[in-house]
Amino acid sequence: MSVASGSNVLPTKIELIGTRRRLATARRVKKVLDDKRDVLLKRLDEMIQNASQARDEISQPLSDAYLALYDAYLKLGPLRLEGIAANTPPMIEADVSVRRVVDVDVPTLQLSEGEEGMTYGFADTNVAVDRAAREMRKVLPSIFRAAEFENAIFRLAKELERTQRLLNALEYMIIPRYEGSIRFIQQTLEEREREEFSRLKHVKKVLERKQAA
Repeated sequence: MSVASGSNVLPTKIELIGTRRRLATARRVKKVLDDKRDVLLKRLDEMIQNASQARDEISQPLSDAYLALYDAYLKLGPLRLEGIAANTPPMIEADVSVRRVVDVDVPTLQLSEGEEGMTYGFADTNVAVDRAAREMRKVLPSIFRAAEFENAIFRLAKELERTQRLLNALEYMIIPRYEGSIRFIQQTLEEREREEFSRLKHVKKVLERKQAA
């Protein structure tokens, strides 16, 4: 969208028509961006509430998981428990998909269907280790859910910032320049019409004097 203003435009009727069309397009784009900003603000507010709720839901299960882990430390000792942990896979399998939220790609996470079996033997462990592992795995879906909302908030906020920059450019730069160009062209054309009218009047008077003579 090219923008010219003031004396940088050609003061012609064709340029006036073109500038009016560009101004109308800019105003339509601004309306679309205004609507998009409103929807982004609404969805962002929803995501913030969901994230807050997800964090609250994590708090107690995560506390239970760490208490179970602490209990396992007390009953087995740090060396034996760290030896068991060394045989545990350092990562978990997750399915990642993408959903669209107000033209923004937001990834979603879900634990893979195949559940990981126990990675340690039962001879050197006790029920405290089983409970700690079970509690940790149980809280993972809630952690994934909270992470989804946090990531969505970041992406929506970034898109909102970009949309607001475009709106500011349209409202404070592009549209005023088009309006200024239209005023300049109209004033120039009106001035030319007045000059042409005055010239024609003068020619008419000269012709009338010649006819009278």
